[in-house]
Amino acid sequence: MLSVAKWVSRCKNLLFLPISVIGWIIPVHLGSMAFAMRHVVAMIHWSAGDMVLLNDPYKGGTHLPDVTLIAPLFISNELIGFVANRAHHADIGADTPGSMPLSSSLLEEGLIIEPALLLKNNQLEAVYFADLMSHMRNQQESSGDFIAQIAANRCGLTRLTALIEKMGLEAYRGSLGQLNHYARILAQKSLAGIEEGTYSFSDVLDDDGQGNTDIVISVAVRFERGRVTVDFAGTATQVEGNINCPLSVTAAAVYYVFRCLMPPQTPACAGSFKNIEILAPEKSVVNAHYPAAVAAGNVETSTRIVDVVLGALSKAIPDRIPAASHGSMNNLAMGYTGDERLPAWDYYETIGGGMGGSSVSDGLDAVQTHMTNTLNTPIEALEMKYPVRVNRYQIRKDSAGVGKFRGGEGLIREYEFLAPAQVTILSERRQHQPWGLFSGGDAGMGVNRFNGKVVPSKLSLTAEKGDVLEITSAGGGGYGAD
Repeated sequence: MLSVAKWVSRCKNLLFLPISVIGWIIPVHLGSMAFAMRHVVAMIHWSAGDMVLLNDPYKGGTHLPDVTLIAPLFISNELIGFVANRAHHADIGADTPGSMPLSSSLLEEGLIIEPALLLKNNQLEAVYFADLMSHMRNQQESSGDFIAQIAANRCGLTRLTALIEKMGLEAYRGSLGQLNHYARILAQKSLAGIEEGTYSFSDVLDDDGQGNTDIVISVAVRFERGRVTVDFAGTATQVEGNINCPLSVTAAAVYYVFRCLMPPQTPACAGSFKNIEILAPEKSVVNAHYPAAVAAGNVETSTRIVDVVLGALSKAIPDRIPAASHGSMNNLAMGYTGDERLPAWDYYETIGGGMGGSSVSDGLDAVQTHMTNTLNTPIEALEMKYPVRVNRYQIRKDSAGVGKFRGGEGLIREYEFLAPAQVTILSERRQHQPWGLFSGGDAGMGVNRFNGKVVPSKLSLTAEKGDVLEITSAGGGGYGAD
């Protein structure tokens, strides 16, 4: 049983380091970033102009498509801190396009990037980069993604340097300590009104894509003397399919829930989570060990972890916790490996659903919730670049849970393939409804159809020209008696 609190205490100074994130703030990325820092910082002899690349889920990553790039900041030859960004790559060298395969081992999920120098003295390590690109189907597009991450870190270094020069180094360092102290005070106040005790909840994942079903995630949240312990004892052991989570993902999900209870101005730093301890059984789906497959753990299991922690908290602070949202990122990866007939392509997207109702409002329709914060891909952009036509994209009526405050409605997105493609679906809430709270109704389950036939929640298939795939996402649960 590993305690995240003990882990944090061993690397607390690293958690003070500045972090920049490309694009939208995505909870599963940001909440797990410190784990990557802890593994990498001590093992590298850093110099100005270095940038280190990694994606290993068991060394602070999340799943292989999420690639982290870390750069040190030196001022007057002194190492001051780091900037880092994490970006999801649609191609990370998996055999199946989109690099979100229906896998049973990490080794099947793509290229495992051990921490390595991508830049030295601000110069690209050309031989290493060429070898990296040799694993990708579309090298021009993939190289552009990595170059964008380099540019993001350079921007972060420039801006952080300007801030330190304006403040002065000692004032900057002092401010980091003050910021964490302030965050800890705000976090304590946000939890101060919760009655001491232990609150438990369990839920299940539909399946792992390898024949294992109803996979239990259990949690007991204990409030005692201003501290919170989140204990996942009773959770299923790691499974053959790819719904396993490295501990970094589990921590990100737990931290996200508690961050939602804090005031909006609470800084996103270690102080916010100082009084939260996470206990996760070794070799469980929430603390998997190498070489367990993890592609869907990052996207699907993280979402169910949020559900169970919210479910437990609903017993402690019912007015502050919503019903279950649609509970899946509804992952769709597709593309073509390339041959003399057609060029290679890779595409990956997530699809929204209904948000759970709360004590003050209905849930939102057709949105991503909780651990992702991505927006939809516009139909025009998808159809312009790939041999796919979107026949339908609409709100799914009557999918929401009823109640005093209803849940949000799900989505229907239908694709027609204009050329052969390989497709992978990783989805949830196809067998178990998102739950309502306090007499609110459960929401409608999602369903996947291929050429009109219902297909499993996790599936790899080959589509031919004219085939039609429909992804129908779940709604959100209702809150309170109607």
